[in-house]
Amino acid sequence: MTRHDIVPTHLVVKAMRDNGYKNAAYAIAELMDNAIQAKAKQIELLCCEEIEMLHERKRSRIKEIAVLDNGTGMNIGDLRRALQFGNGTHLSPAEQSGIGKFGMGLPSSSISQCRRVDVWSWQDGVEDALYSYLDLDEIESGSLIEVPQPINKNAPDKWLQVGDSFSKSGTLVVWSKIDKCLWRTAQTIIDNSELLIGRMYRYFLSDSRIIIRLSSFDGNTKKISINKYAEPNDPCYLMKTTSCPTPFNSEEMFQNWGEQMHKQIRFRGKDHPVKITFSIAKEKARVGFGTRNPGDLPHGKHAAKNLGVSIVRAERELDLDTTWSNQYDTTDRWWGVEVSFGPALDELFGVTNNKQSARNFSELAKTDLESLLDENQSLEITEDILSADEDPRLPLWQIANHIRKNILQMKALIKTQTEGIRSKKRYSTQPEKKATDVTRQRQEEGHAGESDTQEKNPPEERKDEIAKGLINEGVAKTTAEELAAKTVDEGYKYTFSKANVNSPAFFDVQSRGGSMIVSLNVNHPAYSHLIEVLDEEAEEMKLEEIRGKFSRAKDGLKLLLMAWARYEDEALDGTQKNNARDARWKWGRIAEDFMNEK
Repeated sequence: MTRHDIVPTHLVVKAMRDNGYKNAAYAIAELMDNAIQAKAKQIELLCCEEIEMLHERKRSRIKEIAVLDNGTGMNIGDLRRALQFGNGTHLSPAEQSGIGKFGMGLPSSSISQCRRVDVWSWQDGVEDALYSYLDLDEIESGSLIEVPQPINKNAPDKWLQVGDSFSKSGTLVVWSKIDKCLWRTAQTIIDNSELLIGRMYRYFLSDSRIIIRLSSFDGNTKKISINKYAEPNDPCYLMKTTSCPTPFNSEEMFQNWGEQMHKQIRFRGKDHPVKITFSIAKEKARVGFGTRNPGDLPHGKHAAKNLGVSIVRAERELDLDTTWSNQYDTTDRWWGVEVSFGPALDELFGVTNNKQSARNFSELAKTDLESLLDENQSLEITEDILSADEDPRLPLWQIANHIRKNILQMKALIKTQTEGIRSKKRYSTQPEKKATDVTRQRQEEGHAGESDTQEKNPPEERKDEIAKGLINEGVAKTTAEELAAKTVDEGYKYTFSKANVNSPAFFDVQSRGGSMIVSLNVNHPAYSHLIEVLDEEAEEMKLEEIRGKFSRAKDGLKLLLMAWARYEDEALDGTQKNNARDARWKWGRIAEDFMNEK
């Protein structure tokens, strides 16, 4: 009698091969998750290569990939369940406090890369190992309709020879008939896996809870060609010992930005913690390299591979979500954000069954939060509203908004530092000299300013005060000290900075060390219209680019003046209108002196 299964097994398994694993490294990580869940202290990625003829040339090609661990191992029932799709040993809520959860890891990740997976697991010596397997050829032909009953079978000698983690208990998973892995050599598999594995398990690696060995060998000679150990890769660069190139392989490259945010989210009637960490590059990482761009240096290139917001579940990274960043914006490599939560919030965050993303949360990176709220609601939602049952996503919206605001602030500060470094390279003090000469003349005429009394202070004290003022505006320390020294040594009354000014003003003014610091607000639209468009060297631009930039600057100046006109027009009170007009006149008279060509 012909069977008419509701869902034909061979077709389902075939469809499940395209199960969304981004690449082989993510599939390998699923096996490592199982090892960690089994309390392994050492895990090994072992790549077996063999020589084959390719276009009349001998090339090494990957033949088998194995993950070996020294965890607790599995008994007969556990091993059989581990090879079933949708089954496993950590499916009940009480057992879902760690990395494991969905019961899909071993078979799902394996068939995404290969057509056969063999598993040996032992609890009392490898010589007493239990063995079972899955083979897609047999499943598709109908000869394999259930997970084979585990039997006692020794692990192949080649794995015993190259593996370092064989102990009293453990598990060996071997992929063969590899047909879906895009990386064809052990070198590319290890190179591409190393950075991801180091980032994914950084917390386990940094405190030596686990050791991960990455190795490759020749299948015939058993000669080992690659033998290395994964190092932590922290996208927030707040760990001391990491895979970041020297000198930041042994010291933090970033520093904390603001206070770490600890938030309690109420979900399913219980409170659950979420932690958000922000970091920003230290000055040492971005300044002091002469004419070299720090982004082109090894540590800058390393940071370029870690763009985005790190989503961490149970100390294991799910995803480095790049939707929060722009790979073409170099400022994005100099900040870091990490969102950390526990398995109890999987449903709220939208954790996928292959543990590669938090879908619900990632959607908020490209969502207009304002459009999600009622017109009478504010994004600064009260805790009472956040705990309401009507929409459990509200806490995620607030977290996303908090992250977005902090990223904008960090980028503004990074941009300020960058602009300060660029300005220093082509700095012209002609306007400062002209303004200082006019100010001296006005002093002789009896016009006194607040900063004039500070000029009597010792030069070193004045330099220190000016440098502190510039640093407070976000200028890099080295650049600030050089500008302060030049200002005092040359006797200038004015110095410029480009700052993340926390106000709606186009610029800020402060008196420091006998000089006036004029800080242009890089966040103000007037900056992008008037300053930024003219800040490139004309020799580097084509004629059409120059014309376009000057046209935009002209429009920007007109808009700025029309904004002032509207300011006066809205001063309906007679006194306010007169004060605005007087301020315009007085500023105009001083500007006439400053800009007079005589």
